[in-house]
Amino acid sequence: MKYNFDIHEISRRIKRTFDGKSISYRKLTIILFGLAIVLLYFGPIFLRWIFYSDSKLKDPISRCLDDCLTPFYSDALEYNVDIKHKSQSEQSTDEEDHVDSIAFVGNGFVGIEIQEDAHFNIKHGRTLSLPIYFHPIVSVSPLNAFYKEVKVVEYLKGIVSRFQCFEDGYFVAYEYYAHRNMPSVFVQEIQITNTKNQLIDVELILPRISNWETANSQNLKLQHGSTILEYQVTTGFVETGNENYSNNNIKIVSIVTRKIPKILTLRKRGVTKLQILSTIFYSDLLPKEKYLLHKDYIEKQAIDIMNKALQEAEHGTNNAFYNFKRSHIKVWNSLWETGFQISTSKAKNVLNGDKINATLYAVLSHSRSYEFEESVTPQKKIDIAKSLTYAEGCYDSYHTLQADNLWKGLSTLEEHNNLVATWMLTLEKQGCHNLMKAGASGIIQAMVLSFGGFRFSNQHLEFNIHPKYLHRELTFRRLNYGNMTHINVTVSIRDDNKAVLLIALDRADGTYYACDAGCIDEPVQLKSAKLQFPVKLTEPLTSILYITSDKKHIEDLRNTLHVREIVEAPAHEHHLIALHKHGHHLGGLPTFFWVSICAIIIVFHIFLCKLIVKEYCEPPDKMRYRYGKP
Repeated sequence: MKYNFDIHEISRRIKRTFDGKSISYRKLTIILFGLAIVLLYFGPIFLRWIFYSDSKLKDPISRCLDDCLTPFYSDALEYNVDIKHKSQSEQSTDEEDHVDSIAFVGNGFVGIEIQEDAHFNIKHGRTLSLPIYFHPIVSVSPLNAFYKEVKVVEYLKGIVSRFQCFEDGYFVAYEYYAHRNMPSVFVQEIQITNTKNQLIDVELILPRISNWETANSQNLKLQHGSTILEYQVTTGFVETGNENYSNNNIKIVSIVTRKIPKILTLRKRGVTKLQILSTIFYSDLLPKEKYLLHKDYIEKQAIDIMNKALQEAEHGTNNAFYNFKRSHIKVWNSLWETGFQISTSKAKNVLNGDKINATLYAVLSHSRSYEFEESVTPQKKIDIAKSLTYAEGCYDSYHTLQADNLWKGLSTLEEHNNLVATWMLTLEKQGCHNLMKAGASGIIQAMVLSFGGFRFSNQHLEFNIHPKYLHRELTFRRLNYGNMTHINVTVSIRDDNKAVLLIALDRADGTYYACDAGCIDEPVQLKSAKLQFPVKLTEPLTSILYITSDKKHIEDLRNTLHVREIVEAPAHEHHLIALHKHGHHLGGLPTFFWVSICAIIIVFHIFLCKLIVKEYCEPPDKMRYRYGKP
């Protein structure tokens, strides 16, 4: 069969198809609309297929890391975790990191930066700043193989997760934490997944000592049930180098860690798990000549703690080990019940939730949770509870969100320790020393109070901040007013750019009242539902909110504040609100403006399409009549 293709015939058929007599404007509109939908849904896929290389789409190591990180992405949006990418060349990808800080775990007794060559750090002064050059991290050696690595700091759990994906077909997931209930215990969980149907031998980087000249090691076997585990006990002393302690300038340290073979054989298409406990115990400051007198006692304490930890974790039993870890997580969760939230700002060089949470986590990691520790006596726990209820004088200074020295970098261990020490000193000298005696629970209370300039003073809590600083939305969660009462305070920005206060009782053991600046109005009884209070400006300047359980006390405040003038705080300037919401002063135009712009663009394109359709689709004779001579 023979086909004759005439170019002129084809063009005539196409012209007849789009001839105004053959196709109506309605049909043409439907066709164009259908084409627009096709381009809308399939255009991006087509463009990605053209412009993206196959290596980005099919890189198995990148897919491996993405699978490992999937459970953390939602928490990262809330700044509850910090994801830190790292390649073989130690180059970080800044676009993925929320804040420049080290991956650190600690419980106020011992701390460690999570990296392959990291060493223990113990308490000295206000922070975990005394290095013990024992390196406990167990890690898979890369052996010159290509790999990618990422770390995830989980603030709410006090755990650092670490993932390595190797081109050889296996990937490693690590978890590290300094246990909150048993502060002498450092835990490492390692899970290696072999995706190939063959045995693979991997080499491990094992615990080791460096630059600790006084350390001596010995092997020890501990029996638990039918299992005999081999451990290494390392004991020595470290000098503090601090002349302020006169002759007491050493600490005796003993570390017990499990011995592991250097070569590990991975099962075929399976998972190999390691659960490694290390214990550390150290003395208070002592004269060097008393080292031999106390050495055996410190060493025995470290061994006894290891025995107890193994019994609680029932080493090798997954369910018991999960409960052991869960008890640690519960303590961290309880610490974060008190907290602070600030609306995210797009302005440059401003403080956001990522830096605030990273700083809170760093300070808490250097603080013990005495009320949750198993070794703490019942009497001391009672004393801690009393410290939490007595916060008189805390916090007695300007609000700390504006103090640049308290929000410096955390990118190195030295910066990390210096910033924590600055926070501890600030809180201690600004009237929060009683709360700090309670450990981490009191310290997070003190920090959140300092963010807003809250102050406990003579039977009441006052919100002492200038209204001009309330141009972003703030939430102060579960402020502790006694043992059984928690208060939530929210600063909200209305549509007219004025700030208002929303106050609610999280829980209460009695009746509580509140009044705004000046206390001119009648006190309002607080409830579990949010109650709104205006933000007022007084002359002379006073706190913007007062809360107390004594109604008579709050009524008397109006006669002691001596304000001459009281007005509602003015609205914040539009360009300031727009700067934080949109990153520039021009943001935040009314919705009607953008709707009008879109409508104009749509009408213009409809008119343009109509002209094109008329120009090319009307019959030729009609065109001749329109433009020809009569």
